[in-house]
Amino acid sequence: SPYSFVPRRWVHHPTAASGQNTGNEKEKPSTKAVVHENIYTIPNILTASRLVAAPVIGYSILTGSHTLALSLFAYAAITDLVDGYIARRWNQQTVVGTVIDPMADKFLMTIGVVCLAMKAAIPMWLAGLILARDVGLGFAAIYYRWISLPPPKTMKRYWDFSLPSAEVKPTEVSKVNTALQLALLGSAMAMPVLPEAMMTAWYLQEGMVGLQYLVAFTTSWSGLQYIFNKDVVRILHDNKNTNKDSSKDSDSKTN
Repeated sequence: SPYSFVPRRWVHHPTAASGQNTGNEKEKPSTKAVVHENIYTIPNILTASRLVAAPVIGYSILTGSHTLALSLFAYAAITDLVDGYIARRWNQQTVVGTVIDPMADKFLMTIGVVCLAMKAAIPMWLAGLILARDVGLGFAAIYYRWISLPPPKTMKRYWDFSLPSAEVKPTEVSKVNTALQLALLGSAMAMPVLPEAMMTAWYLQEGMVGLQYLVAFTTSWSGLQYIFNKDVVRILHDNKNTNKDSSKDSDSKTN
């Protein structure tokens, strides 16, 4: 529209001499501006690299390449800390970052848990608990993305993460849980690299068992928080705000 940068109350709409519409022009339905954001930031690139590294870590665990698995896992853990700092320090925070960052953590966690359980490095019951929580959160993310996507709802727009629709705010418990889960996986990967005398030491064995039960507790607690805490997910597409803006425009016209 040629009036796109002019306040609405100063826009003149052509009418017939009687002051009514001629009828030749059909009124176009009002459309809401769609917001795009820059997703090609350093934090998002680091997060994407963790997504790529996760399958390599899993393959290394299964094939007995313990040093490679531990090295890549250390890289993933460090970048998980660094990308958040960069985003805050240089104002590169994005809505898509709030989605793919926990997604990368869950992807790495899922692959690591499955592969370590297959190698009997962690118990099956703990692996099942972690996976059940993450699968539930995954379905919840799919659901919230769909209901919060501004119309028209298409698969192309659904996978266009430059269209922010919902923001995920991780709880403090979930942050602690993620750190403990990463510590558990890192410890399980490091055990085969240690000397045999240290690997079989009673204090390390008991410490691993204690860490496993602690992770089970925080995993259950954080999962319940995501279910019952309504402030975890914030829908960005709010029709109420649109209606308020429309009413303000109409009031300004009247005045």
